[in-house]
Amino acid sequence: MTDGTPGHKVVAVVVTHRRVELLAESLAVVSGQDRPVDHLIVVDNADEPAVAALVAAQPVPTTYLGSQRNLGGAGGFALGMLHALALGADWVWCADDDGRPDGPTVLSTLLDCAARHDLDEVSPVVANLDDPDTLAFPLRRGLVWRRKRSELFADGETQDDDLLPGIASLFNGALFSARCLEQVGVPDLRLFFRGDEVEVHRRLVRSGVRFGTCLRAGYLHPDGSAEFRPILGGRMHTQYPDNETKRFFTYRNRGYLMSQPGLRKLLPQEYARFGWFFLVQQRDPKGFAEWVRLRGLGRRERFTRP
Repeated sequence: MTDGTPGHKVVAVVVTHRRVELLAESLAVVSGQDRPVDHLIVVDNADEPAVAALVAAQPVPTTYLGSQRNLGGAGGFALGMLHALALGADWVWCADDDGRPDGPTVLSTLLDCAARHDLDEVSPVVANLDDPDTLAFPLRRGLVWRRKRSELFADGETQDDDLLPGIASLFNGALFSARCLEQVGVPDLRLFFRGDEVEVHRRLVRSGVRFGTCLRAGYLHPDGSAEFRPILGGRMHTQYPDNETKRFFTYRNRGYLMSQPGLRKLLPQEYARFGWFFLVQQRDPKGFAEWVRLRGLGRRERFTRP
């Protein structure tokens, strides 16, 4: 593992697309950490002059990468991560434009957690921007879905047990060592957005590197729990995004993901959950047929965009 001491080079990578006001709020916190980042890279998928000016005004060394083609979150982080490694980063700290660390000590807390637990990747808890005690995305620990930060501590654990091993929400404040990225790689451009973090998580698990979530560090993000629809009395969930574009990329990419080593065992559960949701709960056979079609595109690696 790369040592997490302050002397090692930390490069922050932020990906944005037409959200300059939100980006300004994110960069203010990323650039204002008590352990300052050594360099900030912003990948702008809209190549906007206003974003370039905002990046140049930050109080830390910066690189602005304006892309004339929208690379999506996956391609944006891949470009930023590779550029960070080329700059000699020992650690790469990821953030997006609509979320931000929940205070000035997040980076130092993550570095400390990585050093104490010998981690190659460590993530903060991703909390609801409007209600920081609530998770922005529901998280399953064991067989139970957790929706509150306090619920992430298992029975018998205390606040001193600050690591959730083997579980991480990626890109929302995630901190990767350079060695980790060398073993795991960068996000897959083909996925564009939706599911790219799941694919990298799959690689983390299969690579054998040590990773987890630091329960003492937080990252604030708009609530994303609404698209996780409960079924069977809340014992299971399915994902149903609120617009057609999000559903296209979510379901197509899941089709690809569920055909990959490490995730194929979940395929029967996938059909059971989505079959119940569309056919029984929603009574929407056309929706189920579209889900089957989209996941078939991903399984056959047909990555054309709509």
